[in-house]
Amino acid sequence: MDRLEAMQVFVEAIEGGSLSAAGRKLGMPLATVSRKLSDLEAHLKSRLLNRSTRQLTLTDAGREYLAACKRILEEVGEAERGAAGEYSEPRGDLVITAPIVFGRIHVLPIILEFLAAYPEVAVRLVQSDRVLHLLDEQVDLAIRIGPLPDSRLTATRLGGTRRVVCASPDYLRRAPPVTTPTDLSRHACIAFDAMTDQDSWRFPSAQGEISVPVHPRLQVNSADAALTAALAGSGLTRLLCYQIRAAEDDQRLQRVLVEHEPEPSPISLVYTQQRRLPLKQRAFLDFAAPRLRERLSQPPTQPPSIEAEAPADNTRPRRRR
Repeated sequence: MDRLEAMQVFVEAIEGGSLSAAGRKLGMPLATVSRKLSDLEAHLKSRLLNRSTRQLTLTDAGREYLAACKRILEEVGEAERGAAGEYSEPRGDLVITAPIVFGRIHVLPIILEFLAAYPEVAVRLVQSDRVLHLLDEQVDLAIRIGPLPDSRLTATRLGGTRRVVCASPDYLRRAPPVTTPTDLSRHACIAFDAMTDQDSWRFPSAQGEISVPVHPRLQVNSADAALTAALAGSGLTRLLCYQIRAAEDDQRLQRVLVEHEPEPSPISLVYTQQRRLPLKQRAFLDFAAPRLRERLSQPPTQPPSIEAEAPADNTRPRRRR
C-alpha cells in the first residue's frame, strides 16, 4: 500500500464530503477510492470513517489522523518544492485568478511584465467573476473584490473600488433626470447579475441602506456585456468604477447619483497560508502588489458635464425681414 497516496485519498474524501468527490478530484474510480480507504483502515487496525449513504463522519481516531495527514502531506509537498528548486530561484507554474474585467485591464499587463522579468516562471491566468476555491482548484494567487470572510487566506490590500451608476451621455440627454435613487424607477436599467439584484439596487442613506426597485430591460451575466449595452445608449447600469474608467475618461459614459455611492469595497491579493512561500509566488507578490496599488490610486479625469455639452434650450432662429 502506498501510504502517502492513501492519506491523500482520506483527506480528499473528508474535504470533498464523499468518496465520489475524492475520486473526481484525484481521477480515481469510486471502487479504487473505497478500496484504498479500507486498506488504510486495515493497516492502522482502526476505523477512521463512519460511512452512510448521505455523508461521511470522522471517528475520534479519524479526527486525530486527519490532522496528522494534513501536516505530513504539507511537509512532503514543501520538500518536493524545495527539491525542484522553487526555493532557490523563481521557477515553475503559477496559477492566478482575477475577475474578468479587472484581469484584462490591470492584471494581464502586469503578468506580461513579470514574465519578461522571470523567464523560468509560466503563468496561467484564470479570468472569472466566480470566486474560485484556491485549494480545491489549485490556484496560487487570487484578486478578490469585497470583504474576505475566509480567515484561512492571507491578504495583501491593494486599494478599493466603488459601485457606480452610469449611462451614455446620449441616453442621459433624452431620459428623465436622475437626481435621487428613486428616479431609477423611470429609467431603462441594465442589470449585471454579479453586481446587483435583478429587481432592486441598494444605496446608503442617513437611515441606513435602502433598496430601490428597478425594472431592467436587459439582464446580463458579465460586466463587459453591461458596459457594451450602456455605451450603446440602452440605459443605466451599475458597475465598479474601474470597469468604466476608460469610457468615463473619454466621455463615453457619465456617472450619476455620485453622492449616493457606497463606501469603496476592498481589493486584495490573496493566497493560502503556508509556512514557506515558493519563490515564484513571493516574486509575483513583490512584483505585482506595488504596481496594482499604483494603477488603482490614479485619479480619474473629470469630463465636462452633460449640461455643458448640450445646446442651450432658449436659442431660437432669427426671423427674416
